[in-house]
Amino acid sequence: MRKNSIKNTRINGEVQKELAGIIRNEVKDPRVGMLTSVTRVEVAPDLKTCKAYISTMDKEHTVEETVAALKNAEGFIRRQLAKTVNLRQTPQITFIADHSIEYGVHMNKLISDAMENISPDEPEEAEGTDEE
Repeated sequence: MRKNSIKNTRINGEVQKELAGIIRNEVKDPRVGMLTSVTRVEVAPDLKTCKAYISTMDKEHTVEETVAALKNAEGFIRRQLAKTVNLRQTPQITFIADHSIEYGVHMNKLISDAMENISPDEPEEAEGTDEE
């Protein structure tokens, strides 16, 4: 099975959806905030490993704290994933901090600030209307 096959894409989507549900509803660690999301999942073609990219917009906890808490709960999360997703093997999950949402918000703010500082162009007078 190729990495970008339709089957692999469907498996990635299903695992992402189930991981998000497990993290939101079943993980009771206080370091995992309510605004934690699974931004992307990459399951290996042999179904043995899985990379889960985690992002959070929670002000109380950093992404690194959240990833550390999820690594501690990996066995529980993997067991719950095995119950909900019907795969030959339940992949070993590696949680990775994803800063892309924070980066996007930061870039959007910079663009907005730059647009506010630009004054609207004043209409220029038509050239060639000067009579001598």
